[in-house]
Amino acid sequence: MTVTHHGGGRGQAAPAAGAPTPGTPAPDGREAVAAGTRRRHLVLLAGVLGVLAAAGVSLFVGVSDLSVGDVLSGNLTSTQEQTLLASRVPRTLAILLSGSAMAIAGLVMQLLVRNKFVEPSTAGTTESAGLGLLVVTLAAPAMPLAGKMAVAAVFALAGTALFLRILRSIPLRSVVVVPLVGMMLSGVVAAVSTFLAYRNDLLHTLSSWMTGDFSGVVRGRYEMLWVVGVCAVIAYVAANRFTVAGLGEEFTTNLGLNYRRVLALGLSVVAVTSAVVVVVVGGLPFLGLVVPNIVSLAMGDYLRRSLPWVAILGAGFVLVCDIVGRLVIHPAEIPIGVVVGVVGAAVFLYLLLRRPSGAR
Repeated sequence: MTVTHHGGGRGQAAPAAGAPTPGTPAPDGREAVAAGTRRRHLVLLAGVLGVLAAAGVSLFVGVSDLSVGDVLSGNLTSTQEQTLLASRVPRTLAILLSGSAMAIAGLVMQLLVRNKFVEPSTAGTTESAGLGLLVVTLAAPAMPLAGKMAVAAVFALAGTALFLRILRSIPLRSVVVVPLVGMMLSGVVAAVSTFLAYRNDLLHTLSSWMTGDFSGVVRGRYEMLWVVGVCAVIAYVAANRFTVAGLGEEFTTNLGLNYRRVLALGLSVVAVTSAVVVVVVGGLPFLGLVVPNIVSLAMGDYLRRSLPWVAILGAGFVLVCDIVGRLVIHPAEIPIGVVVGVVGAAVFLYLLLRRPSGAR
């Protein structure tokens, strides 16, 4: 029951006891927001700890005899110490860097292309990087690894730009058309690469480049992957710009941003990341498609909030796939590209066939 207050204004009703003052957020609302934020931080911390635990397991999975007790006690032979520092630690770092960076690259590409079913391996980016690596191997085989990486990045950027140019030239009546166009472009680029490799007796070399494999990652070979870590940081810093650019050129321009510059920055991040991972590790198909879609289903499309989750889930996904690949036919090893490709393709088909609840 309300009581009319005659002193402060005629016809105004005084708020009931315990009610919040008009214009002031309800304490319960603020507490709910704070509780939700704390909950997200705790879950994020749990994710980080889970990835670190999987990384610890990765250090002790392999053919060489290496146990946790030996490491903790410091009773390592010279061979065991060499195995740990020169092979296992670099391999685990390479997995973390490449997994998180490729997942982030996929998320950035999906925002810029405005399609959930696009990532470097379904847009011709990875295949273009492989073609660039093949061309530079034929033209300048003595070029340093950094130079080969730069050429591969240029080819990857050109392939991605060609993909976007094709999309602008055809009517897109379905979201499925975009990944189909990318796969066709990937097939054409892969066919050109295969032809060149066949004519120059490099088919086995090309196959090893395009199939992700961490077995050859050792100290002195993985360090180039820190470049993709820098790309991930750039993506996080420019996250708000990428989010706005994903709303379209007209909307971005109205907000005062240069759409073409933001697009060029995003595509450069994707191209450099794809090129470095192909040169050092090989192809990791569907990784940049599966992980961002899983995170998006749970958290939405706001890049700055979802990017840490994408990085963590990408690193954890590749870690688990790599451990599985080392254990299934132990002491032999299944290349990581095969395991990631099988799991990623299955999830990709599910996402394509998935219907929203209530859809007819």
